[in-house]
Amino acid sequence: MKDKKLKERFIDEKIGIEYIRKGDYYYPNLVDTASVNPNEFSKYGKLRLKYLLEHKKTEYTILWVEDKLRSHVLEIDKTANERFYLLMKQLTEQENITEELKTTNQIEWVRCMNNIKNRAEEIIFKELIYV
Repeated sequence: MKDKKLKERFIDEKIGIEYIRKGDYYYPNLVDTASVNPNEFSKYGKLRLKYLLEHKKTEYTILWVEDKLRSHVLEIDKTANERFYLLMKQLTEQENITEELKTTNQIEWVRCMNNIKNRAEEIIFKELIYV
């Protein structure tokens, strides 16, 4: 009895496409494995995904169809975060911004760190995100 009901819901096992019967109609049982959840990315991954959706629709579609979108955005996200921390370290050393400056003149330290952060992000945007 149960086996008969199961066979009634699913058809066309020959070609590998599974259909589900709803009422008098059969619908393909499609599963979207290529979709991405933006909450699993940090700032840079979300920005890359948004850029692809708004400005590179063809590239987005190709990545989505080939089921490579999630791995692409994750790779960009990881690389961008690593690059950001590396740039922050290099730029603070280059401009001699130390913990001593932080304790003696906090306003100046914050100004310098914000400047460095903005420059580092601008580099990341141009090299990784908006390409």
